[in-house]
Amino acid sequence: MTDTELVQEGIAPPAAARPGGVIGALAKQIGSRYAVVAVWIAMIAAYSAAEPGTFFTTGTFQAIFDSQQTLVFLAMALLCTITVGEFVDLSVPSVYGFAATVLPVLAVEHGWPVWAASVAAVLGATLVGAINGFLVVKVGVNTIVVTLGMSTFMLGISLWISNMNTISGLPAGFDKIAVTDVGGLQISFYYGLLLAAAFAYVLWCTPLGRHMRFVGANREVSRLSGVRVDRIRFGAFVAAGALAGLGAVVGDAYFGGFNASSTSSLLLPVFASVFLGTAVVEPGRFNPVGTFIGIYFLSTGILGLQLLGLQEWISNVFYGGVLVTAVTISTLLRKRVV
Repeated sequence: MTDTELVQEGIAPPAAARPGGVIGALAKQIGSRYAVVAVWIAMIAAYSAAEPGTFFTTGTFQAIFDSQQTLVFLAMALLCTITVGEFVDLSVPSVYGFAATVLPVLAVEHGWPVWAASVAAVLGATLVGAINGFLVVKVGVNTIVVTLGMSTFMLGISLWISNMNTISGLPAGFDKIAVTDVGGLQISFYYGLLLAAAFAYVLWCTPLGRHMRFVGANREVSRLSGVRVDRIRFGAFVAAGALAGLGAVVGDAYFGGFNASSTSSLLLPVFASVFLGTAVVEPGRFNPVGTFIGIYFLSTGILGLQLLGLQEWISNVFYGGVLVTAVTISTLLRKRVV
């Protein structure tokens, strides 16, 4: 039947067949997937108009993209556990802080070769992730309890071994692994980009990634389908620890040292980035590409506020507001997906 005949029979034609139906559906899809990107562009335009001689410069955009290398590693670490259904791993920043403290303590205060100190830091962080995984997966302790306790414990250890001081003085040349210029941006930016791309490939193109998502969506059905649920959950915690450790190596190379007391400031932006990412590319789903975009969305917002000369507390308002909004959007989108 033609559309006219359908209308005469009292039946509406399919949306795709109605005039503008395809275009409307396509616009809706693009809007739901890339609204955050549109807001990001609008934010850049607004800041550029407010501070034309300060914000819209090469130096500003280099600062936006060069300053978030540690946050990318931490957000991807958190994404590992969130993907398999462990939504509240509060220990990631403190595990990062532990590794970032161990490296300079061993290299500067105990004379270890910097490469050996780096390996020890990554292995230590990986071990902490494995302990988290064992307690949650094998023992059955609540994720919040384990990771909150481990977060506090590792922060205390970091403050103890550093004597609550900033430890700097890493060997000359170590910074090259983070600050070498490549195409106008520091090489550490590309580490994060490659990490996000690799994670996306694993998640979208491999059986492991599909199993991770199955486990996160429905643990019992996954188990009945033959997926090794406990192994995947445990592996996610181990991977989270390893990524936090690798991020610590890059962060120490970039900043030249670390102060363990700064660890707590990382938790809010990490969670905000991951949840904001659910509104990009795959609405309602945690994904590495969306998380990567979310990180630089937040970086743009914070730097713009600083250039406007607003007081430092506004950063907390911004992060908190974005987190609440992102979680709300994520919840609504996940309901729509289901």
